[in-house]
Amino acid sequence: MRYVTIILLSLILFACNNKEEKGKTNKAEVKKEKIVVEFGFRLNDFKVIHDTIQSGDSFGKILGEQGFDAAKVHQINEKVKDSFDVRNIRIGKPFTLLQNKTAPNDLKVFIYQPDKMSYFVVDLRDSIPVVYKKERPVVIKRRTIAAAIDGSVSSTLSRAGVSPALAPELSKIYAWSIDFFKIQKGDKFAVTINEKYLEGGEYLGVESVEASYFEYKGKKIYAFPFKQDENSKRVDYYDEEGKVLKNMFLKAPLKFVNITSRFTRSRFHPVQLRWKAHNGTDYAAATGTPIMTTASGTVEQTGYTAGNGNFVKVKHNSTYSTQYLHMSKILVRRGQHVQQGQVIGKVGSTGLATGPHVCYRFWKNGVQVDPLRQKLPNSEPMNPKYKARFMAESAPLKKELDSVSFAKFGE
Repeated sequence: MRYVTIILLSLILFACNNKEEKGKTNKAEVKKEKIVVEFGFRLNDFKVIHDTIQSGDSFGKILGEQGFDAAKVHQINEKVKDSFDVRNIRIGKPFTLLQNKTAPNDLKVFIYQPDKMSYFVVDLRDSIPVVYKKERPVVIKRRTIAAAIDGSVSSTLSRAGVSPALAPELSKIYAWSIDFFKIQKGDKFAVTINEKYLEGGEYLGVESVEASYFEYKGKKIYAFPFKQDENSKRVDYYDEEGKVLKNMFLKAPLKFVNITSRFTRSRFHPVQLRWKAHNGTDYAAATGTPIMTTASGTVEQTGYTAGNGNFVKVKHNSTYSTQYLHMSKILVRRGQHVQQGQVIGKVGSTGLATGPHVCYRFWKNGVQVDPLRQKLPNSEPMNPKYKARFMAESAPLKKELDSVSFAKFGE
């Protein structure tokens, strides 16, 4: 009898444990489906197809592949054309199809993304199509970084986790005060930036620069954007004392180049094979590289000579003129007004030239001089009545740059 009791108790315990295990299994199996929301739609409710525009694709072709006949495609095109120009669909851009889950190829929604920031929705769920454009939510984050140059400015920024697209922006800010061709390994900089992110965390790049400094030739050159007139759109950059960074002249007529021959009273000419004065500065660059006028002015001459090749001469004021030689192409005409930094031609090797470059010539009071040795004038200084406001705004920004720089370099 005792043995029978023991066997019965064992069977009851086994049955209870088995029931408990089944209960656990059932609970594990009943997991809630993760809700996915994108483009304002609950994707769980649709069959979702992500794709990109291929060569030969069009809005009409995509609709046709989804079972819409030519008449219906035309009708939809007519309804959406005022809000969504389907001719602007571009190869490589992503699009998404939301189909009926239970009826294959029953397209309900077409979504096209022209860029990361926005998307078009063509809602086909009703008899009359609805189209609208949406901007994706963007989050702005602010930070200050400090780094030492190792390689190019772009690569240094990349290693610091910043978009390399900031490099040309910095070169533009410092175009009048720093020769970026002479920046060396170990030179330091710090910059306070506002960066854009999609709400999901995807990095979109730099929105704006609040403050920066570059250590150049042993000196820190600060740059703070400032509007003298708060109602104006014009922003200029000033150093920590309120002196404008922008000079009347750019440092060079090309963005990224090598100086291959400097201004000298005696140089062996590589084509004429004799010693003679070289009254210009040669900047080597690939054929077709844009040539910029280094200051605003009026085009005084354009043309061609056997020695100069295609050239442009710009008169800036009663004191200064500049000339640009050996162009492959001239992009301005005589008498045209040009702005500082405007592209006036393309690098070439016309005239007496052994390879593609621009010979940059500089006149002061009618005499050719070496531009790299000139103390050139600044543009319009800050109005004294704005100085107090500028100092109040820039002081905490400078303190932040210096603090991050000290933490990074200990100096």
